[in-house]
Amino acid sequence: MNPKLDREPAEEDVTYTVDEENALTNWVNEPSLMDLKQDLQDAKPDVDTHIAKVDGWLNNLNITGAAKRAPVKGKSSIVPKLIRKHAEWRYASLSEPFLSTSDMFDVDPVTFEDKESAEQNALVLNNQFNTKIDKTRFIDEYIRTAVDEGTVIVRVGWEFIESVTTIEVPEFEFQPTNDPVELEKLDILMNQMEEDPDSLSDIPPEIAESMQRTLVNRVPTIAVQIGTKEEKVINTLSNKPTLEICNYKNVSIDPTCLGDIEKANFLGWSFESSKSELRKDGKYSNIDKINVEGSSILNSPDHDHAPSDEGNFNFKDDARKKFVVQEYWGYWDIDKSGELTAIVAAWVGNTLIRLEENPYPDKKIPFVTAQYLPVRRSIYGEPDGELLEDNQKISGAVTRGMLDVMGRSANGQMATRKDVLDITNKRKFDKGEDYEFNGGVNPNDAFFMHKYPEIPRSAEFILNQTNSEAESLTGVKAFAGSQGLSGNSLGESVGGQKNALDAASKRELGILRRLASGVVGIGRKMIAMNGAFLDEEEVIRVTNDTFVPVRKDDLAGNFDLRLTISTPEADEAKAKELAFMLQTTTQAMGPAFSQILLAENAKLRKMPQLAKKIEEYAPEPDPLAQEKAMLEIELLKAQIAEVHSQTNENNSEAALDQAKIRNLESDSNLKDLDLVETASGTKQERELQKTQVGNQAALDGKIVDSKLRKEEKREEAKNAANTSSNSQ
Repeated sequence: MNPKLDREPAEEDVTYTVDEENALTNWVNEPSLMDLKQDLQDAKPDVDTHIAKVDGWLNNLNITGAAKRAPVKGKSSIVPKLIRKHAEWRYASLSEPFLSTSDMFDVDPVTFEDKESAEQNALVLNNQFNTKIDKTRFIDEYIRTAVDEGTVIVRVGWEFIESVTTIEVPEFEFQPTNDPVELEKLDILMNQMEEDPDSLSDIPPEIAESMQRTLVNRVPTIAVQIGTKEEKVINTLSNKPTLEICNYKNVSIDPTCLGDIEKANFLGWSFESSKSELRKDGKYSNIDKINVEGSSILNSPDHDHAPSDEGNFNFKDDARKKFVVQEYWGYWDIDKSGELTAIVAAWVGNTLIRLEENPYPDKKIPFVTAQYLPVRRSIYGEPDGELLEDNQKISGAVTRGMLDVMGRSANGQMATRKDVLDITNKRKFDKGEDYEFNGGVNPNDAFFMHKYPEIPRSAEFILNQTNSEAESLTGVKAFAGSQGLSGNSLGESVGGQKNALDAASKRELGILRRLASGVVGIGRKMIAMNGAFLDEEEVIRVTNDTFVPVRKDDLAGNFDLRLTISTPEADEAKAKELAFMLQTTTQAMGPAFSQILLAENAKLRKMPQLAKKIEEYAPEPDPLAQEKAMLEIELLKAQIAEVHSQTNENNSEAALDQAKIRNLESDSNLKDLDLVETASGTKQERELQKTQVGNQAALDGKIVDSKLRKEEKREEAKNAANTSSNSQ
């Protein structure tokens, strides 16, 4: 059982209880088997109508069934394979764009935060298509189904297979150590592991355990083997997406979706299985209640078994006996809240063996459809056979008429008049020998050689006109030299041939876009499944020596998935444009730009190895040229240093000159000022003022001195008077 697809509901998920004994879920509103069957029964008229149309197209394609003419004695029953001829031209031209490139997908991020995740998704998708899925077989079947039937229906699933094995592993006892030899050995191994982890892949297990325990405990530890023990190991055998082209007779699609499978409320699909396969899958219940005989392939008229199963062969034992399982993908109001939930159910006969919520992360029906020629408001498309049916009938009628005319003639037979030869000469004539004929009879009138009658020109005209119209309807150009699609068929003009080829290429490009849209839908579902079901690390081989680990967490993000499609004509046109750019821009842009253009041109010419070599090419430098360049650089540095030195010296001299000039200017200004003041009398007046001020200061000083002396005399007189009075 895939634990990612089929998990038991957790306790917090269980919110409802169900009383029904045979219920497979805990839903309040669990759909009954009758409800599910009723949806498929209501869609059956539309499905039967489509099946009848496809059967008619395939009969005309392969000249089987009603398209095959019953043989009539004496008449031709041939039917030209006009539709098959056009289909054979389509197969290669539509499949080559998908298979001509190793990377089918380019994943562009919507925001810059998703750039790294987008690159990782591109690696995973392209690796899965190149290694996990048979890309060539799938694309061929995808294209042929679309061309033959008009509609291709692809079921996108996930395969998870694991096995449990029991192996003997050594059992160790761990002992701390202080032995200098052991410590030195561990230290050497630790350093070696840090430098090159892959170099220690073949070391003995006891040494590996010693290193691991030392790293965990931070204490030097030695592992000693004391015996062995058994351990169960789970090995993942397969964990990958699966793609299956469905048989159109075994798929029932909601007819109310109006051409958009995303809007379909249900889809039914039947497949063949056995009890042992269902038990191995792990997601089915009530297997023991299955009525194998009542649900066998022969007792299921609505199921069409594979061509390899033609006949009445079936296994006899109950475990391997094949029966038909009906699967139902849709939406149901499981809790009566008015909101629909994506569910999946499966039953065999009247036994319901599976009923659960849709396990896929996008919660959508895991089917993708693509139309060859779209029909408005219909999920189904049309093939070229719908357009060429009348042309094939007309071509067959004219061809059979021409063959009947030629087939009924006695071509190569010789008629002889009875009276022209006797018996002897008749024998010579039959043996091819010389003979004699009777006289009186003209040999030209006596012998007559039967030939094919001339075919009327009208028959050839009708046949050529029918083929030309068929080519105009489909846009498929006939072989060179035939009277097929040409410039004159679209009008006699200078651009008639170009218009004809453009019309054919546009028609083919439109078909290719519709088929590519289906592959993009497959890629989107695979991205969602990868994010949910991939292992923690999926190693993708990118180049011959580089491996990029992809974490499941890196697969989330918003992406704009773009499918890389290339046609030989488009690649040739791009290559010519790049060659023209290379010729006109090489001298102006330099060798690096030329290298980019050459690499892109090699990719368009389907030479990826040459493109990689051109991208990585770096010419070996000439030692003499390198030394010369280094010397030139040193010379330039020396010259620059000399120029800087001269510049600094010149700057110093200029500063000194500026100082001298400023000093001279100051002296000159002082002299000019002195001259002006002398001439105007300002200088003399200033001297006079200075003299007056000096005189006034001297006078004031004398007055002050006089006052001080007077005060001193008064003080002396006063002191003397006081002294005399005291003495008395």
